[in-house]
Amino acid sequence: MDAIEAIKTRRSVRFFRPGVVSTELLEELVDCARLAPSGRNEQPWEFVVVRDPAKLRELAELTDFGRFIADAAACIVVLCRPSKYFLEDGSAATQNILLAAHARGLGACWVAGDKKPYAPKVLAAIGAPPDYKLISLVPVGLPAENLPERAPKRPLSEVLHWDRF
Repeated sequence: MDAIEAIKTRRSVRFFRPGVVSTELLEELVDCARLAPSGRNEQPWEFVVVRDPAKLRELAELTDFGRFIADAAACIVVLCRPSKYFLEDGSAATQNILLAAHARGLGACWVAGDKKPYAPKVLAAIGAPPDYKLISLVPVGLPAENLPERAPKRPLSEVLHWDRF
């Protein structure tokens, strides 16, 4: 799958079927994440891949809209050390994970981290330094069959402006 196709066909997957995602595939997703652009090339990110079912359930319970994390084969926690562009950098890394997962036939979904009241609890649960910033939790797994329709997107004609707003 080429990059444009991956971008145009990616969707958030919140329903997973049972199955394991190989260590090699998870490493590939994180490798793609670490190659994201980074302000001043600071690369402030760190990634924790959670595969333990009990820990996945714990993360799911900590979130407000991520209960489906418990059903995923793994969850990639994206965090950044404090830096000027931590949110932008961590978001770019998260997007790379989502696109790479889709390109490899996996389902994934961005669960918010930054600004969420549960962020310190997630950091503690994975043993991260408390001054780090939680960017996202990305559950990854084998997508369920018969997924709901993709959420509609605003048309290009509504969002594209030429030369001025």
